[in-house]
Amino acid sequence: MDILAAFGLSASAGLNAYIPLLIVSILAKFTNLIELSEPWSALESWWIIGLLAALSVVEFFADKVPAVNHVNDAIQTFIRPTAGAILFAASAKVITDIHPIISIAAGLLVAGTVHVIKSAAVRPAITATTAGLGDVPVSIAEDVVSTTLSIISVVLPVLVGIVLILMAIWIMWWLSKRSMKSNSRY
Repeated sequence: MDILAAFGLSASAGLNAYIPLLIVSILAKFTNLIELSEPWSALESWWIIGLLAALSVVEFFADKVPAVNHVNDAIQTFIRPTAGAILFAASAKVITDIHPIISIAAGLLVAGTVHVIKSAAVRPAITATTAGLGDVPVSIAEDVVSTTLSIISVVLPVLVGIVLILMAIWIMWWLSKRSMKSNSRY
């Protein structure tokens, strides 16, 4: 179960770096749903929770402002994969067969892949096809998906496998549809 939670949390970090970190921090601090071992238990600190809450607010608004959202995505190219690595390693702690370096690398790859698909393929296409009008609703949808996936990852990790498969199918469908449209122009 921890491996499914790790994949779900790191995937949600690819959409929004701070929401899944904040959710894990709050759930670890106030519930028994997730227990963080050292050094990841630092996420339970009030200072870290406050910092993550503030950063969540900043990213929420930065991602809704035209042009600023593209700068935010460029900055987040380094932050989201790092958040994914932290979340993967922290949530996969119970699995003794996975070396910490492999956990960190897996988190980097999962969050990084989601972020690249979002910022290099999906968002530019939405901006171009809607003249930027679709950016705010899509950003809100990303925040909702990141929040929902983070909570599901901790509470019902089996559902994460299903959600991730459905998301992968949708992304492949969307990219193939986009590819067919661009090929038909030539």
